[in-house]
Amino acid sequence: MFSFYDQRIPADVTSARHFDSWWKKARHAEPDLLTFTPAQLRSPAADQVSPEDYPDSWRGLPLSYEFAPGEVDDGVSVDVPLTALNQASGDELGWQVPGLREELVTELIRSLPKHLRTAFVPAPDTARAVLAKLGQPQGNLLDALGAELSRLGGVPVGRDAWDLSKIPAHLRVTFRVVDSGQVIASGKDLPALRRELRPKLQAALTEAASGITRTGLRTWDFDSLPRVFSSGQVRAFPALVDTGNAADIRLFDTQAQAEESMWRGSRRLLLIAVPSGAGGVAKRLPGRVKLAMSRHPYASTAALLDDCAACAADQVIADFGGPAWDAAGFERLREKARLELPAGTARVVSDVAQTLTAAQEAAAGLDAATSPVLAPAVADIRRQFSALVYPGFVSQTGAGRLPDLTRYLRAISQRLAKVPESPGRDAERMATVHRVTDALQQRLAGLPPGSSRRPDAQAVRWLIEELRVSLFAQTLGTHGPVSERRILTAIDHL
Repeated sequence: MFSFYDQRIPADVTSARHFDSWWKKARHAEPDLLTFTPAQLRSPAADQVSPEDYPDSWRGLPLSYEFAPGEVDDGVSVDVPLTALNQASGDELGWQVPGLREELVTELIRSLPKHLRTAFVPAPDTARAVLAKLGQPQGNLLDALGAELSRLGGVPVGRDAWDLSKIPAHLRVTFRVVDSGQVIASGKDLPALRRELRPKLQAALTEAASGITRTGLRTWDFDSLPRVFSSGQVRAFPALVDTGNAADIRLFDTQAQAEESMWRGSRRLLLIAVPSGAGGVAKRLPGRVKLAMSRHPYASTAALLDDCAACAADQVIADFGGPAWDAAGFERLREKARLELPAGTARVVSDVAQTLTAAQEAAAGLDAATSPVLAPAVADIRRQFSALVYPGFVSQTGAGRLPDLTRYLRAISQRLAKVPESPGRDAERMATVHRVTDALQQRLAGLPPGSSRRPDAQAVRWLIEELRVSLFAQTLGTHGPVSERRILTAIDHL
């Protein structure tokens, strides 16, 4: 217990930091002058704080607290072992510890643009009301908070509305990555830390799972591949990786990454095991079709045919219910491919020939549209065309949608034929397309990286192509009803 007298504090001690420095010296020099009882140190508001508000750990990871305004570690820090970095949830920790959550939400509301912020004043009262509705942390705080504020204020609050640069540093959790007892990196941006440390993380995971990872596979010569690998604090997701002429087994940070890679790796082993017959199909094509197939965006005709075979293999895997994860399953998949892959490849090659014929007609129309009056429409069509026909478009489009792709390209030719008659009408319709396209891009910008590949996002992308058909080439017809309102509703649901 220390004794303390106010008159002994020097006049130049005017801040908490100065007091801290003076106190450390004074308590060694004159310990009898620095005596406090716990009751004297306790603030009147201390009874409102409980230990649960400031926990010592999160999911087994230690939490620490630092009052150091302006310093890197100011606020809450969590120590994450390197081998557990891919499992740490930025979404959960983004809610902050309970003791700081209300202050965080208050500052987030204050960070909104003025035209939104005015609907939620005073910010502290709104924060308390919103948190009472949100309950326990679940999902991403910004998404949950935006949805509840939108309901409360009657104005939409999207992910891009928040200005995180205005949030005080102590309200954002600091992640300290630890390896062999040493902090090797720290920061408040968890995805950035993962990117920075990916090589070290992969090396650590590979070392821990040396009995699982493989290279240069050309057959399925192992029993099964576990969906999850765990060893101590190491948790990763094994999957096959397509390396061009073989497959590897590697570990991935997330299940979604592993599943995406597993599909492509399984496809590679399937194409090694079962001849697709693409080359033979191409040789038997009529001369005019061969000519159409010779004009493509791929590096070579062989690359185009390989992509046709990959597209057909994808359809076989999809009909099978997805990639196999064990030897018996892959054998059943191989047998299915032996029966269906050659015919499927022939259908894909035939559809691609029609697609490339329509693409050449559209390209010729674009080259002929040289009038300055048509420049806005031509620029829009060129962007559309490049998003439809590119190296790899066959497997990316998928066997089931190749006929639709041909229809979209024919719609381009019809639009080019009509636009000289009424450039103004074309511009009005183009503005409709741009509104939904911009809305989709804005929505995707507020979602995690890679969200554009999600099935629901891809569905919206193709709906926009159907909208183009309905606006510029109605005679070709669309797959189901389509309108600007329907598409905007689908975007809202992403």
